[in-house]
Amino acid sequence: MTNKIILLITLLSYSVIASQPFMYILALKHAQLNLDGNSYTALRKLINASMNNNFKYILYTTVFATLALIIVNIKDPGGVVFITATIAFVALVVDIFLTLKGNLPINAAIDTWSPGNLPANWTDYRTSWFRIFHYRQVATIIGFASLLIGSVFGAK
Repeated sequence: MTNKIILLITLLSYSVIASQPFMYILALKHAQLNLDGNSYTALRKLINASMNNNFKYILYTTVFATLALIIVNIKDPGGVVFITATIAFVALVVDIFLTLKGNLPINAAIDTWSPGNLPANWTDYRTSWFRIFHYRQVATIIGFASLLIGSVFGAK
């Protein structure tokens, strides 16, 4: 029963993280690519502030829950849940690394911009942000899909 509860918590918290890439695939990337510089900057600043204040809690929960899932299932290292939880954890670490080394520095630069006073190469920042985020999307979706596979085919 403990395994199922931890798996549920992990799935719920990971699903919040995975929702961001799915929304960018469905609409948010296209919408942001069609904004002018001032609108893009204003939106990015609002998103950054909200994510900086709120996202860390779900991220911490997901990291700890995924680690707990690995630990609870370590007694069966060849088991589906252990393997898929480990894949999900590695994917989460990749996402965090790319966020810290890629997207957050770009966000910090964008946060210094003011409307009407954007750098001439502001679209290069946007392009770089989306390129890094694309790799994060791949990692996050792999991690989430792995957890779903573990829950469907391995939970006892």
